[in-house]
Amino acid sequence: MKNSLILIVTMAFANIITRALPFVVFNKKKLPEFIEFIQKAFPPIILTILVFYTLSDIDFSKKPYGFNEIAAIIATIILHLKFNNYLISIIVSTLLYIFLISVNF
Repeated sequence: MKNSLILIVTMAFANIITRALPFVVFNKKKLPEFIEFIQKAFPPIILTILVFYTLSDIDFSKKPYGFNEIAAIIATIILHLKFNNYLISIIVSTLLYIFLISVNF
């Protein structure tokens, strides 16, 4: 019990520190260039990784012949072109993919 409590407190402290540290460090300063680069580059990088991860396991020889994955990727493209928001594109297309695989379409 004591070890579990220590573990929970340590994890909570680490979680709070990692969430609060950027606000403390960059409170009223101009962000460094590498942070601005990461801020601009990470969303498209993450989206690209998700697309390639999705494409890596498609088996075009078995039913549904990659339909679920391709439909989710097309939804991602359409949503991103319409809203220009990575978060909306990722969340909605992920939910679409989960729906498609759950109904065995």
